[in-house]
Amino acid sequence: MNQSSLTTTAITALRIVLGFLFAAHGWQKFNEWTIAGTQAAFSKMGIPAAEVAAPVIAVLELAGGIALILGVLTRVVAALLVADMLGALFLVHAGAGVYADKGGYELVLLLGAAAFVLALTGAGRVSVDRALFGRSQSKLAVLA
Repeated sequence: MNQSSLTTTAITALRIVLGFLFAAHGWQKFNEWTIAGTQAAFSKMGIPAAEVAAPVIAVLELAGGIALILGVLTRVVAALLVADMLGALFLVHAGAGVYADKGGYELVLLLGAAAFVLALTGAGRVSVDRALFGRSQSKLAVLA
C-alpha cells in the first residue's frame, strides 16, 4: 500500500470507530438513561442549563456519530464533538484524575483528540463529503 492508501484507510477506520462510539453514547442517553435521566445526571454534575444541554448533547452524539460513520459534514461535526468533549473534560472529569474507572478523563480526552484529528483532516476519500464536495472548485470544497 502506498502512503495515500494507508492514510485513506487510517482516516476511514478512525472515522467509523469514533462515529460508532459517539452514536452509542448518544443512543445511551436516549434509551438507557432517558433524556430526563440524563438531564438529572447533568444537573447533579453541575452542567449549566442541564435541561437544554442533555437533549442537545444526546442529539449531537447520536446524529454526529452517524454523520462521522458516513463522512457527512465531518469537519463541522468533529469540531462540535471536540467542544462536547472539552465540556465533559472541564465540567465533569478533570477533577477525578486520568482513569475512567474512577470517573476520570481518559476516554473523554481520547474521544476529543480523535475528533480533533478528523476536524483537521476531514473525512477522507471514502466519504459522502468527498463525493459531494471533493471535486468542486467552490468554497464548499474545504468540507471534503
